[in-house]
Amino acid sequence: MAAEIIKVYKEHLPSLRMIGKRYTNVDRVGGFGHKWGEWFENGWFATLEAIVELKDVENGYLGFMRYNCASSEDTFEYWIGMFFPVGTTVPEGFSYIDLVESDIAVCWIKGKENEGIYEMHDACISKCKENAMDKLRGDDQNRACFFERYNCPRFTEPDEDGNVILDYGIYLAE
Repeated sequence: MAAEIIKVYKEHLPSLRMIGKRYTNVDRVGGFGHKWGEWFENGWFATLEAIVELKDVENGYLGFMRYNCASSEDTFEYWIGMFFPVGTTVPEGFSYIDLVESDIAVCWIKGKENEGIYEMHDACISKCKENAMDKLRGDDQNRACFFERYNCPRFTEPDEDGNVILDYGIYLAE
């Protein structure tokens, strides 16, 4: 089965602090899978999980992306980390982004990890447009924000066919 979008909906997020580590296109080796490997090898998620829990928001490990659509190659950032309440103390060795309260569009992408679930950005944008969620929110530097949310158990527990569900979030303008 090729990856497919099985659900599209709007979710509201409060102001948040994304705590993690920032990477750019220079750090790519095909993608950022090797950076995820570093996170697990170094126990960096354990460090973040020891911080105060974010309540009333679906959370999980995040691959958070932002870039200026006019020059994505030069401005692309890929962060690995988690969401926390605004003002959360950032552990040494980590960085953060403060994010404004916003609605997001969420697509559930179902498939196998090696069969395209990470290559569905354009399909998610199209599905959001079909569902009248097509105005992307830009930050103070006109960067659009997107994220992969590795939700437990949707992503961590494959179904009987080996498929997982990856959440893909898109920050929306009002």
